Amino acid sequence: MVFKGKAHLFGDHINTDDIIAGKYKHESIDPAVLVKHIMENIRPGFYNDINTGDFIVAGVNFGCGSSREQAPIIIKQAGITAVLAKSFARIFYRNAINIGLLLITCDTAKIREHDEVIYDPNNRQLAVPERDICISTPLLPKEIIEISRNGGLLEFIKRNGGFYA
Repeated sequence: MVFKGKAHLFGDHINTDDIIAGKYKHESIDPAVLVKHIMENIRPGFYNDINTGDFIVAGVNFGCGSSREQAPIIIKQAGITAVLAKSFARIFYRNAINIGLLLITCDTAKIREHDEVIYDPNNRQLAVPERDICISTPLLPKEIIEISRNGGLLEFIKRNGGFYA
């Protein structure tokens, strides 16, 4: 399966409160309500710029801060295919796996805002064809791909009768 979408650039150290401000959790924990506020502290109106299949592209330490599990949930709810970053905060990485959001660690320096990005996990390639850019990505473990395809860890376990069926 190959993924294609538009790049939305963010910088280094994007924390979970940047992804979804804690003030909204007092009003609702429903992802369908919270998603409208995605990244609004650093990019007001970002929700209206997203199309299903797009990518968030960032620098180092994406998802730092609290262990707020709503952060990766909101990103997935927004229809983002994957987050591409130079590195991820460990708890964010784990929460993303649990809900089936793909995270790809790679060099994001050459990707620009609104570039058309193509990600081929089988060939471990990220491409920006308009600018003839090809970036190698790590091989994602088949378990992570399957968890993502199943909609998260709990859905994977329900459908497969355990982690290893």
